[in-house]
Amino acid sequence: MKSALRRKAEPVVEEIELGPLTPRQRDILRLVSIGHTNREIATVLQISVRTVEVHRFNLMRRLNVRNVAQLLRRALQLGLLSKSFGK
Repeated sequence: MKSALRRKAEPVVEEIELGPLTPRQRDILRLVSIGHTNREIATVLQISVRTVEVHRFNLMRRLNVRNVAQLLRRALQLGLLSKSFGK
């Protein structure tokens, strides 16, 4: 147990076969990163809320994450977002 406590916590970054994101996935990711809801994203992109949900689901599955916090962290790790969100 002591050795487990002495080990430094290293970030676990899985190898992901990640081709380029589609332009729409990049749009969704950018808007999620600045705090927009699915409904707001749908309005901005002039698509249905369901379409936003599907794009977001596919993006999260592709990056192997379960929630928005993990999505944003993974996107930053992979260089998909700049450190200054929304800019």
